[in-house]
Amino acid sequence: MNEIILQYLWRNVLFNPAGLRTNEREPVIVLHPGTQNHNAGPDFTEAKIKIGKTVWVGNVELHVRTSDWHKHRHATNPSYQNIILHVVYEDDEPLAGTSFPTLELKHHLDQAILDRYQRLMNLTHTIPCAGQLRHIPDILWVTWMDRLLAERWERRLDDWQSLWTQSGSDWRTLLYYRLAANFGFHVNREAFLDLALSLPLKILSRHRNNLLQTEALLFGQAGLLGGAGADEYMETLEQEYHFLRRKYQLVPLSGHRWKFMRLRPSNFPTLRIAQFAMLVHKSLDLFARMMEIKDTESILPLLEVQASAYWDNHYRFREQTRESQVKHLGREAASNIIINTVAPMQHLYAHLQGKDSLHEDSLNLLQSLKPEHNAITREWRSLGVIADNAAQSQALIQLFNHYCTPRNCLSCSIGNRLVRKGDVTSEK
Repeated sequence: MNEIILQYLWRNVLFNPAGLRTNEREPVIVLHPGTQNHNAGPDFTEAKIKIGKTVWVGNVELHVRTSDWHKHRHATNPSYQNIILHVVYEDDEPLAGTSFPTLELKHHLDQAILDRYQRLMNLTHTIPCAGQLRHIPDILWVTWMDRLLAERWERRLDDWQSLWTQSGSDWRTLLYYRLAANFGFHVNREAFLDLALSLPLKILSRHRNNLLQTEALLFGQAGLLGGAGADEYMETLEQEYHFLRRKYQLVPLSGHRWKFMRLRPSNFPTLRIAQFAMLVHKSLDLFARMMEIKDTESILPLLEVQASAYWDNHYRFREQTRESQVKHLGREAASNIIINTVAPMQHLYAHLQGKDSLHEDSLNLLQSLKPEHNAITREWRSLGVIADNAAQSQALIQLFNHYCTPRNCLSCSIGNRLVRKGDVTSEK
């Protein structure tokens, strides 16, 4: 028994309500268990409990044992002085000097539920319920996947709130920040975002029509210019940046921020910055176009940019390759940007502007893209759970990261069903 399962049982009223009595033998009727509080303070708020002949509305605190009240030092915490009921699994000692009653649930719980939960927690598979997925009906998968995608977007939008403030509530600037972060992909995401934050979009836009100046601003702010052995292209960029830096009083990042190790050359930050420069150079009211486009085949041409000619035989400055090859961003990388930036931006814009039709467009974008292929989706595939499109792969990533890995099974629709009704078998 632990507080997680106890809170779950209380939240869902999974106990026998007959004969509930406080430690003072007063009858208890749970009219409403309350709303679970995930912040500091009592576990449940706005509960409605009838104790004896009186209906109480207020906070409820849960513990495995009554003695945990003192172990958690609630007696001296003002936040816990106004609770209406103390719910415990086992009432192991009386609480002196308190104004609230205690309710023991130990003999009112379904042991089968507790056993299934314990077996689920003891399973060692990365996805705890891997062996029971065949018991899950399709309709539950469909509804849960929809909720997971919405949750993933909501989490992402929460993460974007500070950027929304820094952008001055400007949609174009927010898109600029998020596109930059996306161009850094996983390894250089933070460095790429800081690059965008250090270089205002209004400055970059003034020089958008001049590709050389656009590259100079981005590479200069990235701290990747200068040093011994510069070739003609680098020297030209450095001259342009020197002038522009003084003009706009820019402060560049440290070049040491950028990571090259264990990356394929096609993912080197130098190449991604060059491709991002081309996107800025080609873009004309990119935000408006991306918010209005409803299908991937119309968005992909906007994103499938190529680096300038210098990069045909370079992946890094000063290091010329033997073979010459045009460095396109590529369809897979462009799809990644639609999944992680364009569609969520459409969702956020639709939410704040009250445009339901645009929300449907953002969902349709993901459903029209092929599912992502990574370690997480491969794990699900090995268990027979196969994503048909990017919307489903995003949902599976959310499920894996926020439910399976932390073993948050009681908050998962699938884990919830297995604990309540399923056949959770132990590993052999």
